[in-house]
Amino acid sequence: MAPIAPILDKALAGIRLTQSDALALLASDDWTTIVAAGHRKRLGMHDPGTVSYTAYRVVNYTNFCDVDCSFCSFKDEIESDRGYTLTLEQIAAKTEDALGLGVDTIFLQGGVNPKLPLSYYVDALRMLSGKYHVHVRGFSPIELLRLAQKENLPLPELLIILKEAGLGSVPGAGAEVLTARMREILSPKKLSAADWCRVMGECHKLGLPGSSNIVFGSVETREDVAEHLSAIRDQQDRTGGFLAFIPWTFQPQTKKFTVRHVRGWEYLRLIAVARLFLDNIPNIEVSVLGMGKDLGELALYAGANDINSIVIEENVLRSSGLKTLGAARKFIREAGFTPKRRTLGYEFGRYPEEEAVGSTAPTHAP
Repeated sequence: MAPIAPILDKALAGIRLTQSDALALLASDDWTTIVAAGHRKRLGMHDPGTVSYTAYRVVNYTNFCDVDCSFCSFKDEIESDRGYTLTLEQIAAKTEDALGLGVDTIFLQGGVNPKLPLSYYVDALRMLSGKYHVHVRGFSPIELLRLAQKENLPLPELLIILKEAGLGSVPGAGAEVLTARMREILSPKKLSAADWCRVMGECHKLGLPGSSNIVFGSVETREDVAEHLSAIRDQQDRTGGFLAFIPWTFQPQTKKFTVRHVRGWEYLRLIAVARLFLDNIPNIEVSVLGMGKDLGELALYAGANDINSIVIEENVLRSSGLKTLGAARKFIREAGFTPKRRTLGYEFGRYPEEEAVGSTAPTHAP
């Protein structure tokens, strides 16, 4: 097994790691040393005393889908009488509920429904941005590409239409694991790794930034994970639109999909490796929603500087997360940091009434 000390020294000195370096770290059992290095790197990049957070409401606007991901239990077949597509009135009601809770960001996420016309998306975006003045993040790369194909539009032209209607940013949804082997296992009808990156790049070039992620905890190998991280970093070099990286874990949804137990230290090691390897992505988010509060707190000492909460109405993942803005602030303070609310674009100062005072973070790993 390759020694990891020279690799960690490189990362902490600001020297870019190679994919082979990432693979060596992912193969190492010395996770505490890797986590400590990830935390040191985070402390040099962000205010040591603060952890940022945001809040958004997920609106799953349709669950009709023809992509057939092996791990998904959310979808219904296109001709099913059990599926749904929300009306504009229903989307408006969910938005008004969110605004009443102090949440001014809507995340539109749905299945790939070939029966929905472009006008449905445009009308929803215009309503959300025009009437309610909320930031709208929406649409995975497969949703965007399939819509462009259905409407016989070049992808950049579709993105311009959606942006002018009110789309503000895009998620890194549908990445899962960006290797040919894992794409075939997880979702052979979905985009290839190269096409996923291409669509995200077109979004970035047109001023639609967003997030990137990985979903692991099935039959992926450490080689798959290292290749995935390299694909994300390479795309960031090209178009620079990833504001954050978030590791998620697969959750058991279908009997036909293998989900393995991800040990807590394995998740923390990946948080740290992401912080050390993704030198061109500013923020690492911990998924309190998926990993729970105890592990989420430890991840803030492993390289993460942000928590991926609050998520209102999540229908795809079983939530272990935080339900209110107050709960998020309490969680961050109890972890030893000062909470700082941000927008999805990592802008601060929009919520001055929530600027917290008080605790200062320790400057070393516990």
